[in-house]
Amino acid sequence: MVKKLTPLGILIRYIFLIIAIYVLFPFALVVINVFRSANDIVANPVSVSGMSLTKLHNNLVSVINNSNFSFWSAFMTSAVVTIVSLVLLALFGGMAAWVICRNKTKWSTFIYMTFIASMIIPFQVVMLPLISTFRDVGKFLGISMLQSFPGIIFAYLGFGGAMTVFILTGFIKTVPFELEEAASIDGCSPERTYFNIILPLLKPPVVTVTILNGMWIWNDYLLPSLMLGHNGKVKTLPVAVQAFVGSYVKQWDLILTAALLAIIPMIILFLFAQKQIMGGLVDGAIKS
Repeated sequence: MVKKLTPLGILIRYIFLIIAIYVLFPFALVVINVFRSANDIVANPVSVSGMSLTKLHNNLVSVINNSNFSFWSAFMTSAVVTIVSLVLLALFGGMAAWVICRNKTKWSTFIYMTFIASMIIPFQVVMLPLISTFRDVGKFLGISMLQSFPGIIFAYLGFGGAMTVFILTGFIKTVPFELEEAASIDGCSPERTYFNIILPLLKPPVVTVTILNGMWIWNDYLLPSLMLGHNGKVKTLPVAVQAFVGSYVKQWDLILTAALLAIIPMIILFLFAQKQIMGGLVDGAIKS
């Protein structure tokens, strides 16, 4: 028997529908207009007239082969930064969460609360001290921490570590401690216990934090623009798209095509992994 919706339930559904349309409308405009020419877009950006696969092909070829955009170079930079950051976040975040969860001391509690507190600090508050610190550390070590891969990856480890530790700690609390005690009795070292017992059990929340961190790192603009600069040789896709927009102010067909190319990988990833995201959040963060 289908339950009849109350007036309040109908109102809530309409509100959610309006919110969904509001959120998806800009993306729909991008998708529609990559099939059109610049003149058609300027004439009426919300129209579907003039759409054709030929124009889409021409826009894609013009953007990918454009020397001002350097699509493949920016794509590889974003891929390297994202993949390395995610691997290190999963590895060290899991270790930190395990140690914090299993060591019931005042120091472990303090460190955990520090991680949690850092999640609510806006990036804009720390961005200038961050750049200054990285510049000073680079001078001290004799290496460049700015406009380089190591610097931006190290920064992402710091900013992404809080959420990673938070979610993984919540999940580790549900893992029976008896498993680790049995491993210790059998002669397993702490390192072997973690990699052979704990880490395989962390697969669901690790997938969750990897996807969430991946979408954030891939789409992030502010931190790469500050650390890598707009004119440096190393550019992530969001920074490259912004530089490309500055070169083609009126070429909206090329601008929107470049934007679509930058966000397609994360859209595909989210569509295939949304179940893992929700499952990992339920198993991890909610239980904490």
